[in-house]
Amino acid sequence: MKRLRCEKLKNKVMSSKEAAKFFEDGMIVGTSGFTPAGYPKAVPLEIANRAKNGEEIGLTIITGASVGPEIDSVLTEANVIKRRYPYQTTSTMRNAINNNKVNYCDMHLSHTPQWVKYGFLGDMDIALVEAVCITEEGYIVPSTSVGNSNVFVNCAKKVIVEINTSQPLDLEGIHDIYDLDNPPKRKPIPLINPSDKIGTPYIKCDVDKIAAIVFTDLKDKTRPVAPTDEVSKKMAHNLINFLEEEVKSKRLPKNLLPIQSGVGSVANAILGGLQDSEFKDLVVYSEVIQDSVLDLLDSGKVKFASGTSLTISPDRLDGFYKNFSKYKNKLILRPQEISNSPEVARRLGVIAINTAIEVDIYGNVNSTNIMGSRMMNGIGGSGDFARNGYLTIFTTESIAKNGDISSIVPMVSHQDHSEHDVMVIVTEQGVADLRGLSPKERAVSIIENCAHPDYKEELYKYFNKAKEGKYKHSPHILNEALSWHERFMKTGSMKQLGTKEA
Repeated sequence: MKRLRCEKLKNKVMSSKEAAKFFEDGMIVGTSGFTPAGYPKAVPLEIANRAKNGEEIGLTIITGASVGPEIDSVLTEANVIKRRYPYQTTSTMRNAINNNKVNYCDMHLSHTPQWVKYGFLGDMDIALVEAVCITEEGYIVPSTSVGNSNVFVNCAKKVIVEINTSQPLDLEGIHDIYDLDNPPKRKPIPLINPSDKIGTPYIKCDVDKIAAIVFTDLKDKTRPVAPTDEVSKKMAHNLINFLEEEVKSKRLPKNLLPIQSGVGSVANAILGGLQDSEFKDLVVYSEVIQDSVLDLLDSGKVKFASGTSLTISPDRLDGFYKNFSKYKNKLILRPQEISNSPEVARRLGVIAINTAIEVDIYGNVNSTNIMGSRMMNGIGGSGDFARNGYLTIFTTESIAKNGDISSIVPMVSHQDHSEHDVMVIVTEQGVADLRGLSPKERAVSIIENCAHPDYKEELYKYFNKAKEGKYKHSPHILNEALSWHERFMKTGSMKQLGTKEA
């Protein structure tokens, strides 16, 4: 059998319903998956069925990042998930978090594997991981993501494997599993180039830990990518112009440095804008390899891509699998402990391009909480790269909600990335290069270059009034700093009554 080659494990094959019986109330469970790719599907559905039939099952779920609806939607609707780490994107899970039904700890993605190994989150009971096959030795070959699977397999008391036959067996060979020891025995990661292979193409596992093997053919439920709109095109154009100037100034080589990009339609569109640039021989060192990376590989703009997840939109997934052979020698999937390693990002000189919800006039960035309290998705890997990138760039449209929200505000309602970690802001209006600027100089650059015209006058008015205060370094009016958010909560718009279009 090509998918299960270990003779000793063939008697562990069972149905998803039988495997679901291993899960008990109060357990801590680690699952594979990083974005809706390579996550277990059949067993979570059966766990949900048990809960719907009246059994009391409350679980702590730890993943690589977001996962598909079989976990974050179905298990949440069945009231199974009581605590969740470290990132999520489904509306069901998001609503449960914001309605206080799920305790959620939003974490830097590079921290999660360490915290699991250090025991900060408790002892892991079960690792539930998706694979394309199990080797003769009983080692696990992941599917479309690695995430934290290797760490969970090593730390859990029991391991349950879903062998997914809808995932192409050709995926075998693209993984590079490298495990880190805990301090004080940790060694330097021997990764010099993004294309280097430093580990094994499988997750090593003691066969006696594998409690169940389930065969399934359920496909990844990846999300569609929205068509590129004019705003995204303008942001991409502004970003490319900035990078071209960096090359002219000899602060970047002609083929740039390894590129990291956030996830989602806007990030995908902005990264895809490199298609129309003069840049070539680019390298991607990121978390997620998404549609735009495939386009750049197809056109020859990108020569290699390293990540921890292959997240291809539904319309392109089948075609990607059928033509996978042409990509296989251009891709590597690593554990997120390596893909998101701050030390590796710093050493490789990564250009970090991530998305902000809002930015304040001094360059502080909110990437997680709308109006300060409503969790959207989480910080994800943006902090891992932002704090350690050669260049740290945040992109956002200058307005939201049809102009009723300004993405440039006097003070962010929640801070994920401080002014110390933010170098460049890009909106469809322009680019603010904040490197080496004092707080007041940053404020002028951000307002002038990145704010929407409908809000520019009000931003200057706040800033100039703040400068009249006693302390001049980072001037604020504390009782007005969040008044724009308060106004939106009361009236549905940040615009002052009587101002243009208010």
